[in-house]
Amino acid sequence: MNTTETKFNVPDILELKKNPKTTFLAQEYERLSREESEVIRMAGEDSSMQELADEEIAALVSQKKAILDQIRSIMRSDREEDEYPNEIILEIRAGAGGEEAAIFARDLALMYEWYAEKQGWKFTILHESESELGGYKEGSFEIKGMNVYRKLRFEMGVHRIQRIPATEKSGRIHTSTASIAVMPIRKKSTITISPADIEIDFSRSGGAGGQNVNKVETAVRIVHKPSGIMVRCTSERSQLKNREKAMSILIAKLEEEARLKEATSVSSERKNQIGTGDRSEKIRTYNVLQDRVTDHRIKRSWSNLEKIFAGGLDPIIDAIAEEDRRVGKNS
Repeated sequence: MNTTETKFNVPDILELKKNPKTTFLAQEYERLSREESEVIRMAGEDSSMQELADEEIAALVSQKKAILDQIRSIMRSDREEDEYPNEIILEIRAGAGGEEAAIFARDLALMYEWYAEKQGWKFTILHESESELGGYKEGSFEIKGMNVYRKLRFEMGVHRIQRIPATEKSGRIHTSTASIAVMPIRKKSTITISPADIEIDFSRSGGAGGQNVNKVETAVRIVHKPSGIMVRCTSERSQLKNREKAMSILIAKLEEEARLKEATSVSSERKNQIGTGDRSEKIRTYNVLQDRVTDHRIKRSWSNLEKIFAGGLDPIIDAIAEEDRRVGKNS
């Protein structure tokens, strides 16, 4: 009798049992495999059972195949989520332009917050440093939701705005900049941080929040001494939660730093990418007087800045994603 089985080797089964999503399926696959082996053994001892055995084996093989299909689907989904996580840290810093740059940084933060709301994502302020006129010297935000990194990964770079500031009496056009960093929070990280390499400080959170904010040192600042990277988190009410979140931000920053070093070293591949993924690359200009936004990487423009600043980013994000797919196919 010919019986063909599709088998995992032992390490595969062990790995699948460690994943909560596939534990039960792996156990079921093992159970069905044992049943199949038992039926084959019984049929080998009694040839009169051959026909019944063949029917039962066919049913068991079919069930095993269905389980394999489910496992492959889960593993594929896990790989996609690892490549395009559903959680990011969005960091915005004012650049050239003084107070006007800080106001522009705040405008960008609101734009992404409204875009996140339209997408059904959760947008949380982790840390903000305000300017005298209410702009952002810098701001750090956590965004969670389906496809968040897939959609926003090309927003990294320098954004600039050309407009007449409200404080400009002579009507002169100002050009100001703000830089955007988009860092994915991955479930599996290759970064290991030694406790000796970090310095942690605690302080009172600023802003609204009542007596707890004013009296308890819940704000956390972590400095990674080897790289000089510093992160702050004030979004949570407890010191422990802010510390955990700050550590996840630090890991994301270190991973992003490693990614940029790798991208820089592989210079032949950079020309086939939509931008370099570098925070210093100028990617987009918002021209208020002409009511136009231009993405310099794909050389396309869109009108209706009011709608765009209100979170209407889909046409821009979709166009960049489409160009990335086109470039990927031709590279």
